[in-house]
Amino acid sequence: MEKFLSLGLYFVLVSVGYGFSSCNELRNQSKNSIDKNIQHKSDSYKGLIMAGYQGWFNAEGDGAGRGWNHYRKGSKFEPGYCSVDFWPEMAEYPKQYQSPFSFADGKPATLFSSYDESTVDLHFQWMKEYGIDGVFVQRFITTLKTSASYNHNQKVLSSAFQSAQKYDRVLCIMYDLSGMGSEDVELFKDDWKKLVKQYDLLGKGRIPQYLCHKEKPLVAVWGAGFNDGRKYSLEDVDKIVDFLKNDPEYGGFSVLLGVPTYWRTLTQDTQPNVLLHSIIRKCDIVHTWLVGRFNEDTYPKFKDIIQQDMDWCKQNGVDYVPTVFPGFSWHNMKPEFPSNQIPRKKGSFFWKQMTGSISLGTEMIYVAMFDEIDEGTAIFKCAHKVPVGENVFVPIEQDTPTDYYLWLTGQAAKMLRKEIPLQQEIPVRLMKQ
Repeated sequence: MEKFLSLGLYFVLVSVGYGFSSCNELRNQSKNSIDKNIQHKSDSYKGLIMAGYQGWFNAEGDGAGRGWNHYRKGSKFEPGYCSVDFWPEMAEYPKQYQSPFSFADGKPATLFSSYDESTVDLHFQWMKEYGIDGVFVQRFITTLKTSASYNHNQKVLSSAFQSAQKYDRVLCIMYDLSGMGSEDVELFKDDWKKLVKQYDLLGKGRIPQYLCHKEKPLVAVWGAGFNDGRKYSLEDVDKIVDFLKNDPEYGGFSVLLGVPTYWRTLTQDTQPNVLLHSIIRKCDIVHTWLVGRFNEDTYPKFKDIIQQDMDWCKQNGVDYVPTVFPGFSWHNMKPEFPSNQIPRKKGSFFWKQMTGSISLGTEMIYVAMFDEIDEGTAIFKCAHKVPVGENVFVPIEQDTPTDYYLWLTGQAAKMLRKEIPLQQEIPVRLMKQ
């Protein structure tokens, strides 16, 4: 999700359809005590740490017909042409694909495909193992326009729904408006109608793991108010929000709106248009995108901004969720930027944001991202041993376990819910953990 400089918006919408079942009604009707516990957790975003889930990677031969999608640069995927900066730790993946890249010892480096159900299953297994509450599965409007991309999205989303039930993880759909035009508003609506029917999002057939907020199911849309030349307007966003909340058949959802860093002051990365504030007031949650805006040294300024954002939201009756990210690097995609641009500092940078947000009183957190190795924000298992050659890959520090950021996220979730005390110092991990 290229949200670093081209910040965006997303909406999470929760709804009770007219004559349909509310989230609490579904939980009360459940005869299974385990299902009731799951439903209780998904009743609200409050108390949860959720991550963004791209699920956009393909490999040659995976059956999707998209080649090395999101690994390649342009039309090529070979040494010198690559768009990822981190390399996944591949030891646990059931299905692996040999890439054109090699390690220093000459052995070929393999990669996964998000198209494989086993990949999504493994990722949700990790969420369960490390105590990560769940994910927002990304859905780009631009990928709804071609059959190969649409089929890929459908397959990944289906796998996510299955794995969310299998591992009792919370799930929510998040639309990314990046690349959309004003003419695509109807495409958005048509796609949402199909998903509402397919997954019975307003009825009794909705899975108990689907995220709700304010007693309504939630859907997310990313990309409101950015001033980077997008081909849709705030008026288009307003139409989408109105549809999701008020349509007599497919509306009734709560909305999480993703906005640029300076949304409150309408400056810098944000359109100077007060309509943005009007739209936000119609929504249920506002989410500030912060990836790439600061490093560990400059974070204190943005902590102050988060506090002021939270104050505005409280005054205007809107819930607030900040973005937390482990680091940033997109050199292979954009060579004009340095490799390892925002270092992870062995988790110190990540933990400082977690404790900072929790100490301010935030009730929910969005982690960017679970699986984004394009921009180096992935918290899933990344490799110490990376390919060598014309591209520069960032390895996880040698004395940091490959699963460290999964573990840290799980610890932060406990801290958010006050299951463990707030601690400013990064926690010490015992070997048995």
